[in-house]
Amino acid sequence: MKIYPIETGNFKLDGGAMFGVVPKVLWQRTNPADNNNLIDMSLRCMLIEDGKRLTLIDTGVGNKQSEKFFSHYYYFGDFTLDTSLAKYGFHRNDITDVFLTHLHFDHCGGSIQFNKNRTGYELAFKNAKFWSNENHWQWAAEPNVREKASFLKENINPIKESGQLNFVKLSDTNFNTTSELGFGILFVDGHTEKMMLPQIQYKGKTLVFMADLLPTVGHIPLPYVMGYDTRPLLTMDEKQQFLNLAVNNNYILFFEHDAQHELCTVKHTEKGVRLEQTYSFNEVFN
Repeated sequence: MKIYPIETGNFKLDGGAMFGVVPKVLWQRTNPADNNNLIDMSLRCMLIEDGKRLTLIDTGVGNKQSEKFFSHYYYFGDFTLDTSLAKYGFHRNDITDVFLTHLHFDHCGGSIQFNKNRTGYELAFKNAKFWSNENHWQWAAEPNVREKASFLKENINPIKESGQLNFVKLSDTNFNTTSELGFGILFVDGHTEKMMLPQIQYKGKTLVFMADLLPTVGHIPLPYVMGYDTRPLLTMDEKQQFLNLAVNNNYILFFEHDAQHELCTVKHTEKGVRLEQTYSFNEVFN
């Protein structure tokens, strides 16, 4: 097995929205804001090469949205999904499986692209199976008012219509290893219904893809919860349970949205679980 971090670009979000009720004087220590109160965010995906299976975890925003849409999120940087895949010798047509942690646009938008004539949409990974779970898919297909702006029909409907949509089995336990994809999945409900966090055994270590349970290193303290979460009190409980597992089992955390840090470890302190050390991916897995 080989794992590769796949950078697909950067964007900006309001720092207050990203940290909820936590005062700016506290969160700006780890996530400094610009003059518009915006903080830098990454769109870092993960590619798993395992035998003949090539699995991409999340797909970034993509490039099919309008200029007005991108003006709201200040998409920037030189990274693209295609150039990042090419860096490791791959093309999007090589992808056999696309695993979507959840269906918010910044996690699944790159799954769909305009067709050749820009008259409609098509799969961006034409040879891939797409993986979600039944509970979350239904939640996204019939969105609540709070999340409606994040669940975009053009990102969701073409996957279903393609016939290439698959659902992983749900589990009431913490990590549930799936025979289809070969890694564990932690289901969490605070951010959105049944978001999935992959847990991968790699080179003798346990790597967990954090998605939006912990967007950045700055979100490790329990009260540091996004205003975007649908059930913030549940997020706090899920974070506490996960972070204790992470310390006790020496997990390495892989960040999707932290623009400065790819990986970290955590430790127990008198104030609760806190950051131990940050790493680049190559420092740990070179």
